[in-house]
Amino acid sequence: MAKLTKKQKEAVAKVDRNQALTVSEASALVKEITNVNFDASIDLAVRLGVDPRKANQMVRGVVTLPHGTGKDVKVLALVTPDKEDEAKEAGADYVGLDEYLQKIKGGWTDVDVIITMPSVMGKLGPLGRVLGPRGLMPNPKTGTVTMDVAKAVKDVKAGKIDFKVEKTGIVHASIGKASFDVDKIADNANELLHTLIKLKPTAAKGTYIKSIYMSSTMSPGVSIDAKSVSQS
Repeated sequence: MAKLTKKQKEAVAKVDRNQALTVSEASALVKEITNVNFDASIDLAVRLGVDPRKANQMVRGVVTLPHGTGKDVKVLALVTPDKEDEAKEAGADYVGLDEYLQKIKGGWTDVDVIITMPSVMGKLGPLGRVLGPRGLMPNPKTGTVTMDVAKAVKDVKAGKIDFKVEKTGIVHASIGKASFDVDKIADNANELLHTLIKLKPTAAKGTYIKSIYMSSTMSPGVSIDAKSVSQS
């Protein structure tokens, strides 16, 4: 096992493994124990009491973080010529169709989100093996397959993220940066958590939110009291 640096040891010492905090307390602590020379991402890991293998217990959705992600999201708009100006004006970083389909076929995936139109989805099918594993395949459920391309681009640029429960029953999501004020980190975290609560499948029995951990890049995880979230 790799040895911890002095800063990492100091960070670990400040985290009480037996104590679950409120979202605000956790946000303050994670910000305090983040000691890296770059603007670290703040992440949430939420373990849900669902069986993702069953279709009626799949949890997937979108949320617009009130303070954005702090990340410059690179958007590719795969659209027909009549929609290109609309996509560019909305702030898409790359706009086009056939030339980008060829680039993706060749392995290019240097974007964070792909937005397209229903009529283009047929062309994206064969690229599923490239886009699927990277989480880049557009989906109507997340608003990335739409005729309102401009709105979709603006939403993503403003902090709209999509999330999906993994096979292990955990939802991972980046909710901001360590440079954010504590209140902004907490606001973003609460927005995601309350969205997850609203998406509880009727087929899910027992405890829905089993555990919540907040961390930053290379920091230890800080436990959040799930009861304090569901009651707020």
